[in-house]
Amino acid sequence: LEADLQQGAYCGYQILWVLFWSTALGWVLQVMAATLGVVTGRDLATHCRLSFSRPVSIALWIMTEIAIIGSDIQEVVGSAIAFKLLFGLPLWAGTLITGLDTFTFLGFHYFGIRKLEAFFCSLILVMCICFFINWGVAGTRTEDFLFGWVVPTLNDYAVLQAVATLGAVIMPHNIYLHSALVLSRKIDRSNPGKVREAIKYNAIESAVALLVSFFINAAIVVTFARGFFDRACSSSFDTNYACVDSRSLDSSSAAPGSSSSCASKFSGHGVCSEIGLGSAGSALEKFLGSSAKYIWGCGLLASGQASTMTGTYAGQFVMQGFLDIRVAAWLRTMITRCVALGPAILVALATAHDPNLSDQIGEWLNILQSVQLPFALLPVLILTSAPSVMGPSFSNKFASKLIGWGGALVVFGINVYLIVDFCWRDGSPVPHSSWFRGGVIFFLILYFIFIVYVSFDGIRNTARRSGGGAASADSGAAAPGRSTVEERQMENVLLAIDEEIDGGL
Repeated sequence: LEADLQQGAYCGYQILWVLFWSTALGWVLQVMAATLGVVTGRDLATHCRLSFSRPVSIALWIMTEIAIIGSDIQEVVGSAIAFKLLFGLPLWAGTLITGLDTFTFLGFHYFGIRKLEAFFCSLILVMCICFFINWGVAGTRTEDFLFGWVVPTLNDYAVLQAVATLGAVIMPHNIYLHSALVLSRKIDRSNPGKVREAIKYNAIESAVALLVSFFINAAIVVTFARGFFDRACSSSFDTNYACVDSRSLDSSSAAPGSSSSCASKFSGHGVCSEIGLGSAGSALEKFLGSSAKYIWGCGLLASGQASTMTGTYAGQFVMQGFLDIRVAAWLRTMITRCVALGPAILVALATAHDPNLSDQIGEWLNILQSVQLPFALLPVLILTSAPSVMGPSFSNKFASKLIGWGGALVVFGINVYLIVDFCWRDGSPVPHSSWFRGGVIFFLILYFIFIVYVSFDGIRNTARRSGGGAASADSGAAAPGRSTVEERQMENVLLAIDEEIDGGL
């Protein structure tokens, strides 16, 4: 959500097209991941363990865990901010509550996957209601909205926000998650027609879900664009700023200056300053009234809880698939929550009296997601393009390969730009010495080499499997080495977790 509100406050409607096409790329990747699960009966993390060399699969697991931790920090701190807005709780208390209420999800899961899905849908409904109410009150310039959605434009001051949007929309761990969630559905993999039908309906379901997600994000973008975007504030300083009411800033938020257009807003109290999750509630209160603050808080809390749920299950599937660890669900949840909760509490304590610091950390955590994205994108592209894994009928065709690998090149180029911009930009909080920049160049070289090696390792190992049979509906046979017991276990991951809950609790 922070990327959305900053996109609107710093760039107006200008990069709505980036939000849309990032969502579209996310849909392509989700469909590929779901197709992998539907066709083979195995999730992406398990395939990585079996199809990549051990050092590479361990490295991919570490990168994915880092992405999950970064996402969890945002989700937990975001929920803590919501608790502060709604109930006045300190950030550290809200962080603990959010971390602990993860275990309530297991209670829903114990009563069946449909109850869990209903709870998740209710959270999405709350988000829609809250963010659409504020959007309706703020209003929309329809021609600017359509122009920003359809026509690609990108001014210099909007580049960093465009990159952060990509990292915020396409979460690496969600690619792993979608490959596992489809395993909850019973599919006759010996019947290619049934498999194609399952792939089609999964694609439609993902398209509808992501279209709803796009409009939820767009509602936030437009609300903050209408209230706080000022071109002079965004383009006149070393970093982006929004035009906010100075009376909404606390004593630790020092506005760097103002422009003539901004100073005339908010009854003469407009100043150019940063804005993020920590200050958004107060800013909305001055813009739309006190009710908008609490409506925003409810939507923020629902978003944080929904994201925490997906992060929890993604962490379980990633650990189970990469490490082949099968333990009770409550224990897996405790392990994955503790790994993420520690950094989240530290961030909450460090930023309790400095909302701007919290906002800066959130912005760069979005960029971390973008840097980690190739380590989910490359495996799903390599595996779904391999006939030895998918079978000749279900492996990626030329158009899918072109879109997927083209997107991978764009993501890699964006990541290089991000790192260079952060380390070379004036006003960046990093050393500007030659030794530091030399270290950055060395890191970029290692980053490039590792990405190339991951690609080579996956392509080589999947090519070796050709001729050995594919776990697909083309042959109706399991992949080499899969035992009957494992086949049954992987038939339905979510039901297997239900069984583990029964044994663990």
